[in-house]
Formats: sequence, structure tokens, C-alpha cells
Amino acid sequence: MKFYMTPGSCTTGIHIILEELEEVFEVYVVNLPNGDHFKPEYIAINPKSTIPTLVRNDGTPLTEVQAIAYWLARTHPRRKLLPEDVNDETRVIETLAYVVGTVHGQGFARIFATSTFARSEADHESIQQLGRDIVVKAFAILNDVLAGRDYVGGTFSIADPILFYVEFWADKLKIALPPNLLAHYRRMLARPAVQRVMAEEGYNVKTLGVADAA
Repeated sequence: MKFYMTPGSCTTGIHIILEELEEVFEVYVVNLPNGDHFKPEYIAINPKSTIPTLVRNDGTPLTEVQAIAYWLARTHPRRKLLPEDVNDETRVIETLAYVVGTVHGQGFARIFATSTFARSEADHESIQQLGRDIVVKAFAILNDVLAGRDYVGGTFSIADPILFYVEFWADKLKIALPPNLLAHYRRMLARPAVQRVMAEEGYNVKTLGVADAA
């Protein structure tokens, strides 16, 4: 398979799932600042101009973080990356949607891509602050989801690498994680697959997860 990704982005979550599954795949780095996602050769693969894209063995591309994560779990049932209990499985899907749609799409997007939410630079600071407020509120909700649990679905699932990438972003931006999220983040950083991915993407795990909880 061919995996189109950008180091340190939301694609890190999918990268971790692929590594956990010990899948064989080729990595193609999409340089967003250079506009690689708008180039004709990439649009031919993914007309949405988004990341990640996973081109499967049959040559068909799959886009959207939730869809790729779900497909990987369903096509590797023995690895049990989706809980067997329907309530835990629903919790996993709910968390995927909330992390990608709200924490990332409404919160961090305002911080990282401020100009898409406000054309006037005079409004950028307030837009970024709103993004931080959305993230902090969402983290409090997710902190309750993880109460008494090591992982979102009870056991490790596709939700955990996806939650990890926004925890990682918070770490980089020095947005304090509440206790359960910080414990989850550190638990993820201790996983061998996560350590391999972070090293491949150019990060030193020894410098991550060292801040105190909010």
C-alpha cells in the first residue's frame, strides 16, 4: 500500500495504526507548506487535496482519518482494534468523530490555520484563543471518557492513536492535558510502535509527555 502523509500531522495517528498492524507500506511525504496537496499528481489520487490518503493494494485510494482507521481495523479482525462489545465499539467511534471533527476540525484548526477562519489579521488572535478554548473544553470531556480506563475502548483500539495525535499537538503547543489524558498520552508514548513512528517522523519521545497535568 501507499501512504500519503505529513509528519507530525493527523496522519501520525494512521501511521501508528499501520505500524501496530505491522503492515507493509510505502510512505510518500506530502509537503503542505509547498502545496503538494494541490499539485495535479496528488489531486489525481485524492481530489479533496486532504491528508492522509491510503492507496490500497487494489489501487483504490481511501481518504478521511476515521474511514482509514475503521477500514484497517475491519480488515485485520484478529488484531482486535475494534472492541467486541457494542458499547465499547460505539465509544470508540464516538471518540473518533469527536477528536477529528471538534478537537481537530474546530479547535486546533483555528490555531494552525487561522487565516481560513478570519481573513483580517486583526481577528487572528481572538480566533486562535477560541481554538484553544474549544480544545480545553473538549479535553475535559475526553478526560471523563477515560476515567477508570487505560484506553478509550477499554483495550487498545483505533481510537487511541487518533486521540494521541491531538495530545501530541497539545504537548507541542504547551496546552496542559488533564490527568487521564496525560496518563493516556504517556501510555501511548511507551508503546514500541508509537516510538518507532515518532522517531521516523523526526521526534524524540524522551522530550514528550514531560509536562504536569492541568
